[in-house]
Amino acid sequence: MFFASDNSGPVHPEVLEALSEANMGYAMGYGADAQMEAVRQRLRDIFEAPEAAIYLVATGTAANSLALATLSEPFQTIFCSPVAHIHEDECNAPEFYTGGAKLTLVPGGDKMTPKALRQSIAGEETRGVHGPQRGPVSITQVTERGSVYSCDELTALCAVAKDYGLPVHLDGARFTNALVSLKCSPAEMTWKAGIDAVSFGGTKNGLMGVEAVIFFDPKHAWEFELRRKRGAHLFSKHRYLSAQMLAYLRNDLWLSSAQAANASAAFLAEGLRNAGATFQSDPEANMVFAALPRSTHKRLMAAGAVYHLWDGPLEGPDDAPVTARFVCDWSISREEITAFLNLL
Repeated sequence: MFFASDNSGPVHPEVLEALSEANMGYAMGYGADAQMEAVRQRLRDIFEAPEAAIYLVATGTAANSLALATLSEPFQTIFCSPVAHIHEDECNAPEFYTGGAKLTLVPGGDKMTPKALRQSIAGEETRGVHGPQRGPVSITQVTERGSVYSCDELTALCAVAKDYGLPVHLDGARFTNALVSLKCSPAEMTWKAGIDAVSFGGTKNGLMGVEAVIFFDPKHAWEFELRRKRGAHLFSKHRYLSAQMLAYLRNDLWLSSAQAANASAAFLAEGLRNAGATFQSDPEANMVFAALPRSTHKRLMAAGAVYHLWDGPLEGPDDAPVTARFVCDWSISREEITAFLNLL
């Protein structure tokens, strides 16, 4: 009954098997392994982007921060949601790796709107040399509150950025969860909508620890390579990153894992709804935000359920509703969810 995070689940057995196979013999380091070339070709095919520059790093924070550093200058500002991962959960890593570029939070909820984004962009570059200059827009898909931007919404946001000549980065830590929810193609959710760079997540979807950074314009390739090395994120034994990503992409494991996680979240949400829970919004991917009485949370947690309370502590009036975040990963079984719902 573990719903705390999709970071906490096990590595998929196919990935562990691939790592074991990669451990045989010798391979060139620093991304010169043969598996990396296979990864590069597979991702280019998946994204319908034959010229894309593709790199691997071990963490989502590195993927986001190095990508944004490549797209921005130290004197610029990056536009993002107030609850974006780059703002709330990365310990100012984007500012560190960009050499000082700040973040401008676009007013609103977890999903930016074109109107709010336009107002925020227009509000900068108004003080000449004394203020920050306009920089990239960063969009989180799936958002940190479990919402999914439609392809039309992504296109509308990118159109605003392009009106000002700004590049757009997609934080896709849960990229595939969004993709299977929308039932669209990777190209439709990225470069066809106007996205310039993607952090293509794998760690939350069954990998041990690897994320891909994809630039659809290869002009960014050399600068990213330099920044990755300077930032200490170029693995010498790179084949262990490549092996994970190749196993992820082989036989569509990336898709089936996300489909399983999303289906589990939908099953969980239906059970919560039947038990009288209220929702901040309809679950769209593998995260569910639902409010239950505090006494119910106490009972569930005492029985061994693990998840995070979101808008209040466990202590307080028993009858007060408290929202919690429940996250399903690829591995959680229907039996575990049913056991939790039976307790509920």
